[in-house]
Amino acid sequence: MVLKQFVLRVGTVLVAGTCLSALAAVGEQDAAKLGTVLTPVGAEKAGNADGSIPAWTGAPIQTPAGWTPGQPRPDPYASEKPILAIDATNVDKFKDKLSASQIALITGLKGYRMDVYPTHRECSYPDYVYERTRKNATSAKMAANGYDIAEATPAGVPFPLPQSGAEAIWNHKLHWTGEGRIERYSTIFSQPSGRDFVPLVQNQWTYTPFGNPKAAALADSGGIEYKLLNEVIAPAARVGELILLHYFLNKSNEAWLYFPGQRRVRHSPSFSYDNPVPGYENLLMVDQYPMYSGPTDRYDFKLIGKQELYIPYNTYKFNNTAQKFKDMFGVDYPQRDLVRYELHRVWRIEATVKEGMRHLFPKRTFYLDEDTWMLLVEDLYDAQGKIWRAMEAYPYAAAELPACVYQGYISYDLNVGRYMADNMPQEGKVDWLAGREGRINPKKFDANEMRREGDR
Repeated sequence: MVLKQFVLRVGTVLVAGTCLSALAAVGEQDAAKLGTVLTPVGAEKAGNADGSIPAWTGAPIQTPAGWTPGQPRPDPYASEKPILAIDATNVDKFKDKLSASQIALITGLKGYRMDVYPTHRECSYPDYVYERTRKNATSAKMAANGYDIAEATPAGVPFPLPQSGAEAIWNHKLHWTGEGRIERYSTIFSQPSGRDFVPLVQNQWTYTPFGNPKAAALADSGGIEYKLLNEVIAPAARVGELILLHYFLNKSNEAWLYFPGQRRVRHSPSFSYDNPVPGYENLLMVDQYPMYSGPTDRYDFKLIGKQELYIPYNTYKFNNTAQKFKDMFGVDYPQRDLVRYELHRVWRIEATVKEGMRHLFPKRTFYLDEDTWMLLVEDLYDAQGKIWRAMEAYPYAAAELPACVYQGYISYDLNVGRYMADNMPQEGKVDWLAGREGRINPKKFDANEMRREGDR
């Protein structure tokens, strides 16, 4: 109750985009709650009143016996059965624990349902993430403009006790996933006609210097949120396409594109905000990847507070790399028995376009899991105030880091009746330790190096 009062108090006096945001750090009295009544990253340790959300124990994530990275991940909850199924027949009964876009999917797509399982709160992080988060609580600051980060210690949650919506969004953008990863993943574009889909398959290198515990200060990360290089390897007509992205903590992102037919690298300053991602059939805008990214200067972010919400969680079955796409994805949505939902507390942030700015989505509502700061559900509205797109991400515990992470996420376009499943790991692989173990060369993320890669 103390935390909720704290959130409501600061939420009424701080507005993202004002110079007040520069006064983000909290005092020692509030910071002392981290690791006591709060978890080390700022969630409420206690469960809820009726016990449907258990207390957080802080137990380390355990590596499954006999498992090694690269193998399909065993599901520790495989024997559990749903305790509830929410569909069009009972959705009104549970609407206080559903987002607007979840309700739109249930009522708008025939046969769509959400299978709810017992809640588990077993996400944890290395001790150095906790130590740096504690330091950030009293030292991290937003810039005077209200949307850039001015000061924060890497490898920690920047604002574990957020005083504005912008701070909470940065907690998502910088949630800890290690030092970098290499993956091969697929993107599925649904086909309303029912014809077979052709996956877009890409190799991706992601470099996250802010996640490196060797970086002692913000300057040590080079002001970089992350760098990303994508290489298309299927279908044949697109083999060799490259996209290089640089995302920063205090300035707009930069992008470069390489198309084999042109044999040149093209700087793309328009690769940001609500511009469509090339080759994604107009189903994904740049700042929808992955769930939300890029500059935050076009929105006012209002921190509403916390609520209980049914969200995807412990989605080992949906992320099982032994699955085949043909068995997973239907015309309107993935097979519903593959997706696990649990009741968790989330931070709710409402984003509205600033006066004088424009964006394809004038309003968005973000729901951030309190235990991880991951954005797992998002409502996106059109200019008429109606739900246009619905997004959700699918977390699991990566014991090798150790951390809770997500790769795959889905964006449903309710206006055109299609969906896109991106970063899906099936028929691919992911190496979460690539940055830590030296398999990522930072020089790879240079535009000149990109040109050499394309000419090979």
